Amino acid sequence: MVSKKLLLLPGDGIGPEAMAEVRKIIAYMNAELESGFELDEGLVGGSAYDAHGLAISEADMAKALASDAVLFGAVGGPKWDSVPYDLRPEAGLLRLRKDMELFANLRPAICYPALADSSSLKKEIVEGLDILIVRELTGGVYFGEPKEIRDLGNGQKRGIDTQVYDTYEIERISGVAFELARTRGNKVTSMEKRNVMKSGVLWNEVVTATHKAKYADVTLEHMLADAGGMQLVRWPKQFDVIVTDNLFGDMLSDIAAMLTGSLGMLPSASLGAPDARTGSRKALYEPVHGSAPDIAGTGAANPIAMIASFAMCLRYSFNMVVEADRLEAAIAGVLDDGIRTADIMSEGKTRVGTTEMGDAILAKFKALAA
Repeated sequence: MVSKKLLLLPGDGIGPEAMAEVRKIIAYMNAELESGFELDEGLVGGSAYDAHGLAISEADMAKALASDAVLFGAVGGPKWDSVPYDLRPEAGLLRLRKDMELFANLRPAICYPALADSSSLKKEIVEGLDILIVRELTGGVYFGEPKEIRDLGNGQKRGIDTQVYDTYEIERISGVAFELARTRGNKVTSMEKRNVMKSGVLWNEVVTATHKAKYADVTLEHMLADAGGMQLVRWPKQFDVIVTDNLFGDMLSDIAAMLTGSLGMLPSASLGAPDARTGSRKALYEPVHGSAPDIAGTGAANPIAMIASFAMCLRYSFNMVVEADRLEAAIAGVLDDGIRTADIMSEGKTRVGTTEMGDAILAKFKALAA
């Protein structure tokens, strides 16, 4: 039985509640399927700040670097609004991404047939939607320097964020997008703002050159990021894989999330480069929905995105494809049965809380594994 070191960082808000449902699935897999997960747990975000005065402690950062994969819940909330900028809860997630060198963020947007009516768009626009946004995660405006607020005197200040990309950063993220497209619909749409941004000009040039050199078999199209946002709402099924930078990827993936009916439905994976010797990658998996402090502690949170993030972990970090397929099928099956949390509730369905949804998915997963 091969050991699998998995670090759980539940974080803040609804993070611990959603993570508890994944714990149940892992416990079953270890006990009945002999999966061999070795679990450790740490603090991140506001909970880490309360305990250590940091958004993530050095000890927990070391645990993350030593793990085969990290499962991350959510961070933030109004409790920490007055925390110094460098110590804010989100700084813990940014440090994990940077120190683990997680440059590729994968955000699928899948509209389950049972939830097509939950989207704010017409059913025919979203039914059967299955797109993947590949977002560059360790460069761009979130990490570029200088990043500061300067006092200009006379009551004036200047806020500065720097958008910067090097050739190699664009080559490696576009390579991930092309490789993934080969396993899907074989089409990549690259999005930037080359009409007004020099980094967009370089992005376009490098993606085009990478495609020509290694991936000419994949269809490539280019689109300005603002037009891409419009097209995601107009006709999202025209896309297969979208590759874009850190800032635009952040915004476009949230647009895509709402096409599916709820942010509570969407997982994500953040991957590093493969190790030259073992081929394994540093990886962090997290739901897209955030900490949702308004419903934290009420038992109303939707755990599906957290559970689906664990399914991505099974697939990408541990090559447990059969188990990942079964877990994703269990989610779809529960939705087909009409079981809903509040965020995806519709007339005639059965409303349940966080724990009941987790139990239903686990029961379906057990049945599929039998």
